[in-house]
Amino acid sequence: MAPKRIRLSPKEFHTLVEQAVARIPWEIRRHLENMVITVERRPTREMLEEVGVPPGETLLGLYDGIPLTERHVTDPPLYPDTIYLFQEPLEELCSTREELMEEIELTVVHEVAHALGLSDERLEELGYG
Repeated sequence: MAPKRIRLSPKEFHTLVEQAVARIPWEIRRHLENMVITVERRPTREMLEEVGVPPGETLLGLYDGIPLTERHVTDPPLYPDTIYLFQEPLEELCSTREELMEEIELTVVHEVAHALGLSDERLEELGYG
């Protein structure tokens, strides 16, 4: 029997996102000050294609912006970067609120790392793979 997946209303999910973000250590969370976290039901086909996700797979989150390593001090001010969280794929992985909160926290940390210019390989080396 497949494990039961958790399903939350959009409002409950947003509340859980706020709680998960609050658990992230300040040295990482401080990088969220000029970022917007937005929740979508699922990634669009264009998002999946843009980041090279193979058919049949999905994303839990996505960073949309210019990583700090690619910015120059003389560049004009930018709109805030965006971290997308995808509610249904995250819920599909989890059977409890606590598991979902942990997965949201991990996903946000992963996307902040992309904003800082860290690769997936470096994230794995740091224990966030």
